[in-house]
Amino acid sequence: MSTSKIEFKRVNNDVNGNPRYVCHFRDLNTKQDEEIAEQAHSLNYISCLYNAAVRRAKKIGGKKYRGKDYGGGIVFQSYNIGETEKAISRLTDEG
Repeated sequence: MSTSKIEFKRVNNDVNGNPRYVCHFRDLNTKQDEEIAEQAHSLNYISCLYNAAVRRAKKIGGKKYRGKDYGGGIVFQSYNIGETEKAISRLTDEG
Protein backbone atom coordinates (compact mmCIF):
# COMPACT_ATOMS: atom_id res chain seq x y z
CA MET A 1 0.00 0.00 0.00
CA SER A 2 1.12 3.54 -0.58
CA THR A 3 1.05 4.58 3.11
CA SER A 4 3.99 2.40 4.15
CA LYS A 5 7.55 2.20 2.95
CA ILE A 6 8.11 -0.58 0.44
CA GLU A 7 10.61 -3.25 1.40
CA PHE A 8 12.80 -4.24 -1.54
CA LYS A 9 15.02 -7.30 -1.65
CA ARG A 10 18.12 -7.23 -3.84
CA VAL A 11 18.34 -10.22 -6.20
CA ASN A 12 20.91 -11.29 -8.78
CA ASN A 13 21.64 -8.92 -11.66
CA ASP A 14 20.02 -9.52 -15.03
CA VAL A 15 22.03 -10.98 -17.92
CA ASN A 16 23.35 -7.50 -18.82
CA GLY A 17 24.58 -6.79 -15.30
CA ASN A 18 21.79 -4.39 -14.33
CA PRO A 19 20.69 -4.43 -10.68
CA ARG A 20 17.28 -5.93 -9.86
CA TYR A 21 15.04 -5.55 -6.83
CA VAL A 22 11.95 -7.48 -5.79
CA CYS A 23 9.02 -6.28 -3.71
CA HIS A 24 5.86 -8.07 -2.63
CA PHE A 25 2.90 -7.72 -4.96
CA ARG A 26 0.69 -6.36 -2.16
CA ASP A 27 2.81 -3.19 -2.19
CA LEU A 28 1.28 -2.39 -5.59
CA ASN A 29 -2.37 -3.02 -4.67
CA THR A 30 -4.95 -0.35 -3.92
CA LYS A 31 -8.10 -0.49 -1.82
CA GLN A 32 -10.08 -0.63 -5.05
CA ASP A 33 -8.16 -3.78 -6.08
CA GLU A 34 -9.07 -5.40 -2.77
CA GLU A 35 -12.74 -4.52 -3.17
CA ILE A 36 -12.81 -6.02 -6.66
CA ALA A 37 -10.99 -9.15 -5.46
CA GLU A 38 -13.46 -9.61 -2.60
CA GLN A 39 -16.29 -9.70 -5.11
CA ALA A 40 -14.52 -12.56 -6.92
CA HIS A 41 -14.74 -16.09 -5.61
CA SER A 42 -12.62 -16.85 -2.56
CA LEU A 43 -10.30 -19.11 -4.56
CA ASN A 44 -9.51 -16.29 -6.97
CA TYR A 45 -8.87 -13.61 -4.34
CA ILE A 46 -5.07 -13.77 -4.31
CA SER A 47 -4.82 -14.35 -8.08
CA CYS A 48 -6.98 -11.31 -8.72
CA LEU A 49 -4.79 -9.13 -6.48
CA TYR A 50 -1.59 -10.50 -8.02
CA ASN A 51 -2.76 -9.90 -11.59
CA ALA A 52 -3.79 -6.33 -10.75
CA ALA A 53 -0.36 -5.69 -9.23
CA VAL A 54 1.45 -7.12 -12.26
CA ARG A 55 -0.61 -4.97 -14.65
CA ARG A 56 0.22 -1.89 -12.59
CA ALA A 57 3.93 -2.80 -12.34
CA LYS A 58 4.25 -3.24 -16.11
CA LYS A 59 3.43 0.45 -16.54
CA ILE A 60 6.78 1.31 -14.91
CA GLY A 61 8.87 -1.62 -16.13
CA GLY A 62 8.10 -4.26 -13.49
CA LYS A 63 7.61 -7.95 -14.19
CA LYS A 64 6.54 -11.12 -12.40
CA TYR A 65 9.44 -12.48 -10.41
CA ARG A 66 9.81 -16.14 -11.34
CA GLY A 67 12.59 -17.06 -8.91
CA LYS A 68 11.85 -19.67 -6.27
CA ASP A 69 13.40 -17.72 -3.41
CA TYR A 70 10.73 -14.99 -3.26
CA GLY A 71 7.15 -16.02 -3.99
CA GLY A 72 4.60 -13.41 -4.96
CA GLY A 73 7.17 -10.89 -6.04
CA ILE A 74 7.40 -8.16 -8.63
CA VAL A 75 10.88 -7.46 -9.98
CA PHE A 76 12.22 -4.09 -11.10
CA GLN A 77 15.48 -3.30 -12.84
CA SER A 78 16.68 -0.10 -11.22
CA TYR A 79 19.78 1.93 -10.52
CA ASN A 80 17.74 4.29 -8.33
CA ILE A 81 15.36 2.32 -6.13
CA GLY A 82 14.11 5.51 -4.48
CA GLU A 83 12.71 6.73 -7.80
CA THR A 84 11.16 3.32 -8.41
CA GLU A 85 9.46 3.54 -5.03
CA LYS A 86 8.13 7.02 -5.88
CA ALA A 87 6.79 5.70 -9.20
CA ILE A 88 5.00 2.88 -7.37
CA SER A 89 3.56 5.39 -4.93
CA ARG A 90 2.24 7.54 -7.78
CA LEU A 91 0.62 4.50 -9.40
CA THR A 92 -1.06 3.30 -6.23
CA ASP A 93 -2.32 6.81 -5.43
CA GLU A 94 -3.99 6.99 -8.84
CA GLY A 95 -5.98 3.89 -7.97
